[in-house]
Amino acid sequence: MDFLQKLLNIVLLPLTLIAILFLLPPFLFLKYLFSLKRYICSENVANKVVIITGASSGIGEHIAYEYARRGAILALVARRENRLRIVANKSRELGSPEVIVIRADVSKDEECKHFIDETMNHFGRFYSTVDHLVNNAGVVRVDLFEDSSDIASIMDINFWGSVYSTHYAVPHLRKSKGKIVVISSVAAWLCTPRLSFYNASKAAQICFFESLRAEFGPDIGITIVTPGAIESEMTQGQFFPKIETPWMPVESTERCAKAIVDSTCKGDMYLTKPSWVRVGFWMRVLCPEVFEWCLHSILVNRPRTRQN
Repeated sequence: MDFLQKLLNIVLLPLTLIAILFLLPPFLFLKYLFSLKRYICSENVANKVVIITGASSGIGEHIAYEYARRGAILALVARRENRLRIVANKSRELGSPEVIVIRADVSKDEECKHFIDETMNHFGRFYSTVDHLVNNAGVVRVDLFEDSSDIASIMDINFWGSVYSTHYAVPHLRKSKGKIVVISSVAAWLCTPRLSFYNASKAAQICFFESLRAEFGPDIGITIVTPGAIESEMTQGQFFPKIETPWMPVESTERCAKAIVDSTCKGDMYLTKPSWVRVGFWMRVLCPEVFEWCLHSILVNRPRTRQN
């Protein structure tokens, strides 16, 4: 057995590299053809039922508007009911034929069951199932590990909230061969300092939904979105007073939301927006020492400006 392990350690990597060298070009060509097919046959979501969590602001709000422009029927879920009603009114103006508002906290199992049941009770008379579930609800805390507090709530909302919602929606999504949209974050693989628990919650989310995608196969599509810095409450000072990043360009929420809905309708597995942040992933893989030194220098050692 030891000999076999040593043999595999020696030969498996070079054999894999040789196989990739020969198989990668035809694979990329086929992938390109399939992407063209998905683009041409993109899903029409008019009169389809879409549930969006965390729809009261930010990316979730603008995803609601993008679905509304395409004529989707919306169930908007968040804790701030007054904000949800504003989003619902604008969604109707943009073209959604029907919108309902459901106040719920996704960190609570019973409330996730409630908003799925409420959606089905309301729309079930005319539409027999749920077509898309957008797991967008999330929170962030910015602190050094030693200074962190309220740790559990980050995992409860960011990870368990999407798990609970998906658990109760899956029977309906199977009937429609529907889609799940997971709004994760580049933080899952950038591992940014001062965001240790947020990073961990998003990494767990990606791993969970990649496992589900392998389980579900073609029955339910799953698009995992890893946004970078996007215009939202999280990046406009309310949640990030301690990290100032004037050197980092911020992507428009409207453009991000449009790209997310486009990607979902095409059936893409992954979307990173803006796409340039993927450079960070390859830097982390190819030169991790330099990458971690840069993160530490910029986000930990750099003096912080105090806000009055």
